[in-house]
Amino acid sequence: MIRAGLIGFGLGGRVFHAPLLSSVEGIELAAIVERTTNKAAERYPGITTYRALDAMLADASLSLIVVTTPNDSHFEFARQSLEAGKHVVVDKPMCVTSAEVAELITLAAAKGLLLAPFHSRRFDSDFLTLKELLHDAPLGRLVSFESTMDRWRPAPTARMPWKNDPAQGGLLLDLGTHLADQPLALFGLPEGVDAEIKRERDGKGANDSFAIRLRYPGLTVVVSANTLSTIERPRYHVRGTRGNYVKTGVDPQEAALSKITRIADGPWGTEPTSAWGTLCVDVDGGTVTRPIQPIPGDYRLFYAAVRDAILGKGPAPVAAVDAWRVARLLEYAAESSEKRCEIVCDWSDEPV
Repeated sequence: MIRAGLIGFGLGGRVFHAPLLSSVEGIELAAIVERTTNKAAERYPGITTYRALDAMLADASLSLIVVTTPNDSHFEFARQSLEAGKHVVVDKPMCVTSAEVAELITLAAAKGLLLAPFHSRRFDSDFLTLKELLHDAPLGRLVSFESTMDRWRPAPTARMPWKNDPAQGGLLLDLGTHLADQPLALFGLPEGVDAEIKRERDGKGANDSFAIRLRYPGLTVVVSANTLSTIERPRYHVRGTRGNYVKTGVDPQEAALSKITRIADGPWGTEPTSAWGTLCVDVDGGTVTRPIQPIPGDYRLFYAAVRDAILGKGPAPVAAVDAWRVARLLEYAAESSEKRCEIVCDWSDEPV
């Protein structure tokens, strides 16, 4: 049994990590760092509550630490956990800079410990379905890939005021981490980045809108998000020489996790037929359109792979270097937006 400790019980800890850690065989959610409250113990009777990280890291029975706190604390909490000999999962973004990610990678390698970023949207229903669809190649040669996550949040959320702090990276490091990670997983490293990052809401605060164009040979990828869309654009729009694929809506797991403490047996991560994507391809000079039945999403797969990696039975669900690649890409995007030009990517300093 892998006993896990969770740092923080805000939205990320309460909605994502705690229910998932409690739903994967071979992992036990055993401890939490909550400085002033006992909300985790109320939801998970029997859990040990610590008031300070040092006290939890001194618990020799814990082998896995999960960091789910404001972005600018990720590096230090992950560093302390690795120094204490613990395997570490860090919520996205792993750190606010690629240099910090690289330092953690070096430390984890020296200690022989697992370090994994929680890039959970690789386990979304829509992404798993899209990945399989692209593997089957019904669209022919891809020419355009658009990935979008829009929201209607005209005011910063009162539950997490830190997200409106520019030092935390804004929407770019929030949804941008997910949106950048997926094309990197699908297509590899781009040659160039062109981006516009800005604040559209009233008042001062962090960026809340971005559009990033990634240049690949023969393929243009655009990832974008904002907080002032009452009507959402398609989640994915993929064009190829033989047809198009369009998917609207978002994976249902986050909404479901917000209402439970663990995932019960039975169907999970399934989407209604109204949310299925649409494939339209050329067949003998005419177009044929059909819905694509989605693969159910399952964030539990992330922690099942974490368990197996700790036990030496498989690779990490997401490699730590992938967090560095995302961080570096978003730094190129910020540079591009500031200079208003495309930035040619140099990946030669990737940590090993």
